[in-house]
Amino acid sequence: MKFLSTWSIRPGCVPEAVARFLSGQANPGAGITLLGRWHKADGSGGFSLSESDDPAALYAFSVAWADVLEIHSSLVVEDAEAGPVLAKAFKQ
Repeated sequence: MKFLSTWSIRPGCVPEAVARFLSGQANPGAGITLLGRWHKADGSGGFSLSESDDPAALYAFSVAWADVLEIHSSLVVEDAEAGPVLAKAFKQ
């Protein structure tokens, strides 16, 4: 399963968030493959795309950052998966 996550830095937490990122703590743990990560040009947050068959692993990673980041994650599907579902649902 693929997950799109967005994050924003909580007020006053930039120094701690930067320290964790630079020390390697932004690398997801076992059970999660990071497919890409992008940072907003204004430094306020960013986006990541991950893959995992273990939603609890993604949850644990998010919890570890919850004190410094506001994180929102969504399960996403690619066009190749969405197309057949839409065709069946809309009979096309």
